[in-house]
Amino acid sequence: MPDTPFWPRHSPHFLACRRAVRPWDTPAVIGLSGGPDSLALVAAAAAENKNVEAVVVDHGLQENSAQVAQHAADQARALGVDAQVIRVTVAPGNVEAQARTARYAALHEVADRRDVWVGHTADDQAETLLLTALRSHPAGMSPRTGQIVRPMLDLRRADTVGACHELGLDFWDDPMNQDRAYRRVRIRHEVLPLLADILGGDATAPLARAAHQLAATEDFLAPLVAPTTDCSELADDHPALRHRKIAAWLHEMGAAPSASSISDIARLCTDWRGQGPIPVGGGLAVVRRNGQLVALRR
Repeated sequence: MPDTPFWPRHSPHFLACRRAVRPWDTPAVIGLSGGPDSLALVAAAAAENKNVEAVVVDHGLQENSAQVAQHAADQARALGVDAQVIRVTVAPGNVEAQARTARYAALHEVADRRDVWVGHTADDQAETLLLTALRSHPAGMSPRTGQIVRPMLDLRRADTVGACHELGLDFWDDPMNQDRAYRRVRIRHEVLPLLADILGGDATAPLARAAHQLAATEDFLAPLVAPTTDCSELADDHPALRHRKIAAWLHEMGAAPSASSISDIARLCTDWRGQGPIPVGGGLAVVRRNGQLVALRR
């Protein structure tokens, strides 16, 4: 803990953030965007004397991105946390997805064997559940996925924003978070408030709990499901197991298939009629050859 506290005596939101990071003790890199979630995470790590470094990834997607990135890094340093800015190039295509890919690649490169902390909250968890459910594959985020650690997954966004206000931190409000062209933004500003109105109370908390349960179930089942490309084996499996094996194989290949894509691939094994390639994202398509599923680069 710092010799001189940088937080006020009464700071309940920041205290919640500090409590959230206490169980995590391994050296880590924190992905810092300058927004309230990641800024509160850096501050909490500093207050709890964690062995962390802040990394600001500048995607270069907005005119003032360099200034925003530098300001975020400066605030981390003022809190006593080492920080650096890394500029990345975002590949063409889906801006959100490509920016995420570039960001995590940069964070993993800096982290090496260290963990990577990100500032996802229960609000992000609820939004993720709704988004993935609309893709026919409902899923939640785990507190840890490999090197990725989400210390504040049980906190609300109100806690991170409140913590920044308590500390007098100048967080960045990304204009993309208000752009209704993005589904997540519409879910945040339109769907969740409507669900709360229908329920007569908070909709985010129960959705986040459901997402947490889904993630815990997936964490338990994943090691028990060995991916395979053998069509005979897959054809004999229960449909639920078949879909899990195919999904596990595709995720190993770096694909992000939809539920409908997995169903189409399953039919290559159960109802083979000479179907053509099935796109699965990530520049890949799946075909059947000699009784095996094969992923081809498109």
